Amino acid sequence: MRIVFILLSLGLLSACAGRPDLSDERLSAREFNLEEFFDGQVVGYGQFQDRFGTVRRRFEVQVAGDWDGRVLTLDEDFTYEDGSTETRVWTLTKTGDQTWQGTAPGVIGLAMGEERGDAFNWRYTIDLPVPEGTLRVSFDDWMWQMKEGRVLNRAYMDKFGVEIGEVIIWFEKQGS
Repeated sequence: MRIVFILLSLGLLSACAGRPDLSDERLSAREFNLEEFFDGQVVGYGQFQDRFGTVRRRFEVQVAGDWDGRVLTLDEDFTYEDGSTETRVWTLTKTGDQTWQGTAPGVIGLAMGEERGDAFNWRYTIDLPVPEGTLRVSFDDWMWQMKEGRVLNRAYMDKFGVEIGEVIIWFEKQGS
């Protein structure tokens, strides 16, 4: 019974944690266009922190984006601090003026996203490769265009509805 109480308390605490919302007050007049920013070469520098704030992994990601007017393909090559690498290719389809859906290896079903002002929110469930195999997690992934050619990305990771960590990435468009 004590374990059940502790698990319920942890779940309640994580549910109370504040997260961004697309209806939040806009802090800039910028309009973030995913297809414009990621069309071409982009580099990102990031890290994963567990739910206690401990940095567990750092990485660089090289993104080669291609926008054909309807589909945005993102070829992501990750290099981690320990020398390991990972590749993920996203296929994102623009479904409306501000809406997107996408797929990538490991993604369960469709990823769904929406742009609003200088922000983009992307939600999906994915089987992430980890040293022990794979870990199924849900992402509440946020991007904000901070200025021309720069985007801040903060992604909240949940497992069974409990936040287990977050990924923070600073993206810079190359050649702009």
